[in-house]
Amino acid sequence: MTSRLALAIILLIFSGVARGAQGARLRFEISFPASVHAEPITGRVFVVITRDGSKEPRLQAGSWSDPAPLFGVDVDQLKPGQAAVIDATTSGYPVESLGAIPAGDYHVQALLNIYTEFHRSDGHVIWAHMDQWEGQRFNKSPGNLYSEPEALHLDPKAGYDVRLSLTKVIPPVEVPPDTMWVKRIKIQSKLLSIFWGRPIYLGAVVLLPKDYDAHPDVHYPVLYVQDHFSLGPPLPFRPEAAKGKDFWDRAGYDLYQAWTSDNFPRMIAVSFLHPTPYYDDSYAVNSANNGPYGDALLTELVPHLEAHFRMIRKPYARVLMGGSTGGWESLALQVFHPAFFAGTWTFFPDPNDFRRYQLTNIYQDENAFYQPGHEWAKVERFMMRAPDGQPLITTRAFSRLHLVLGGKDRSGQQLDAWEAAYGPVGEDGYPKPLWDKQTGAIDRSVADYMRDQGYDLRYYVEKDWPTLGPQLAGKLHLYCGDMDNYYLNLAVYLFEDSLKKLENPASDASFEYGRPMKGHGWMPMSFPELLRMMADHITRHAPAGEDTTPWKYR
Repeated sequence: MTSRLALAIILLIFSGVARGAQGARLRFEISFPASVHAEPITGRVFVVITRDGSKEPRLQAGSWSDPAPLFGVDVDQLKPGQAAVIDATTSGYPVESLGAIPAGDYHVQALLNIYTEFHRSDGHVIWAHMDQWEGQRFNKSPGNLYSEPEALHLDPKAGYDVRLSLTKVIPPVEVPPDTMWVKRIKIQSKLLSIFWGRPIYLGAVVLLPKDYDAHPDVHYPVLYVQDHFSLGPPLPFRPEAAKGKDFWDRAGYDLYQAWTSDNFPRMIAVSFLHPTPYYDDSYAVNSANNGPYGDALLTELVPHLEAHFRMIRKPYARVLMGGSTGGWESLALQVFHPAFFAGTWTFFPDPNDFRRYQLTNIYQDENAFYQPGHEWAKVERFMMRAPDGQPLITTRAFSRLHLVLGGKDRSGQQLDAWEAAYGPVGEDGYPKPLWDKQTGAIDRSVADYMRDQGYDLRYYVEKDWPTLGPQLAGKLHLYCGDMDNYYLNLAVYLFEDSLKKLENPASDASFEYGRPMKGHGWMPMSFPELLRMMADHITRHAPAGEDTTPWKYR
């Protein structure tokens, strides 16, 4: 075969792929004018297509359950006026290509997620999205560019060639004003700024007890609430009446009524704000990819809070809680710093035993997409279900969503967040994937690294129990629904089995499971009941001679 003939065949193949199944040209060209952004941009360009015109298409993209179709490509130093191209070869989610969009009338919008160059202290240079205090929400991040939504008729048989101009810039985040109850803190972290080679910020939202200013001599116990990035209060605290509103509004109003009542323990509640260039929070641990977030939180942020608010600066008066991502974080903070905190109330945590990384055993399974033990059939694994057991999203599809939103672990999604927090750095400076998101093949070296670095909390606690046991006994309280939507109950079961076998001392840990068919978010008590439990725990475990009456005023 001559080189000229080979080249002609290659061009023919790619020409056919770039067209739809019927051979029609399917193409979007996306550019931005110099008046909007004068400098070249490295980042990722998206096109969102939806039938729903009730809100902007960009705000309908990226969800797990029922997202608008999304297509994305990387751009490297894209200049003003230069076009990025999305066509039938571009991977999408939940549909795989533009050719799968049936003929019809749609609302279409383009978006550009801007990356920043980081020269890290470990010698790696990477490009990733610098959080703008929005919590790594690419479709809402200040400074990102987007086009006006357009109503278009798209027909894959007839073809189309659409030009979209990114003429809009997402404005800065509006930080809610402080109130008598809620205060917000933001500081630059020296440790993290050194690691990332740029200013990196930590923050907190602080909920103060009733009559805090009226009792200037009182110091208070502190509840550290672990959760995703939010500028709202650290607990569902809703001063407004919640009649007829959703569960969280009603729960928040009930908490407000208890928090402001005459007979309620007075505590300070704090949520950490610690977004990274990979996710909306760091998982509150030191990490090869994220940097020393664990050290920064406990040696920079907590001392800053204790210096600015009247907190009891003793371990017996620091407790933790969290659910899901925050559940793993609350448990990790307790087991990694057993003498710093007095106990954790951990709800439906992310996998704390990697033998059940959702449904995958990352130490034994060869592939994350398929159930093992089938010689001929390939039985797909799921990562999400309804509480009645109905499967919702396969691990394969979820992995593809990550790739569409951003390669090299830059999707801002769950699997990439775990790899950034737990995994090693790859040769290219980005997190080394636990599994190939196109094939599902598991890299056992990454799994072993995650375990050996202690991020498999069951393994870490079991291995180091002779040292940890005396400091952790009686401090671990876990809760999970028996039909958790993300199969997180499976790892909790294994964690309980492990703790039951530990001796000298016994773990004295408590576990409670919601049955039947209790899904993600299940709690067996109200927030006021939980806070009273914590206050009783703090009182019972206060060192001899500690006066716990001042913060129990009426």
